[in-house]
Amino acid sequence: MATPRALVIRTAGTNCDQETRHAFEMAGAVTELAHINWLTASDTPLANVQILAIPGGFTYGDDIAAGKILAVELMHSMRRHLQDFIFGGGVIIGICNGFQVLVKTGLLPDACIQPAADRSLTLTHNDSGKFEARWVRLRTPHHVTSIFAEPDEAIELPVAHGEGKLVPRDPQVIKELVENGQVVFRYASPSGGVPVYPDNPNGSVDNIAAISDRSGRVLGLMPHPERYVVGYQHPRWTRENRAGQEGDGLRLFRRAVDYFKKG
Repeated sequence: MATPRALVIRTAGTNCDQETRHAFEMAGAVTELAHINWLTASDTPLANVQILAIPGGFTYGDDIAAGKILAVELMHSMRRHLQDFIFGGGVIIGICNGFQVLVKTGLLPDACIQPAADRSLTLTHNDSGKFEARWVRLRTPHHVTSIFAEPDEAIELPVAHGEGKLVPRDPQVIKELVENGQVVFRYASPSGGVPVYPDNPNGSVDNIAAISDRSGRVLGLMPHPERYVVGYQHPRWTRENRAGQEGDGLRLFRRAVDYFKKG
């Protein structure tokens, strides 16, 4: 097919849009930035787009709750467009604040915009009670269905959030996510044991750092892959001879692009 096109949404408080656009361009996509006002005013905002990205930041100051206002705006103005985009085979990635937006619309984990009362999980304040900005280790489970990951994969990425703790309404929700292969990344300990703070920086249930919908095409993750696309962005790049290497985060963007190139 033609070169896949990625659209990166931005609004007041978004601060990772340029990095996300650059990552998709490095991965081989034609990438555009679009303000939410342009999208909501358009009759066909997602026409000719294969990948939609909701980047990190503090949209609308995270007033009320992180990502909540943008989630409401999307639910009100773009419900049909988003549902058609997903059911038409589109790929969505929500990073940090974008993950919070996807959860608060209901697009994760169920790929269906729904009222708050029907949502099965949320993202809330870190157990530490403070903003966490640090590098973390991540690992994929044995069973994962997301197009963004491979089984038993280990990567490192930075986190920067105050509300990253994933909490289900019922423990059965986590069991179903695991069984369906929707848990994409978990926080991991360097020792291989059960991660505790700060390896799990927010206290997320079952150490979950990223989930997908059942199709594997809608991904939400708290760590920032766009902040580690080249080796020298790693804090130990000199000691570990990472100069000239790709950063772990780039593979997520490349997999989204390759999904369409191979299809």
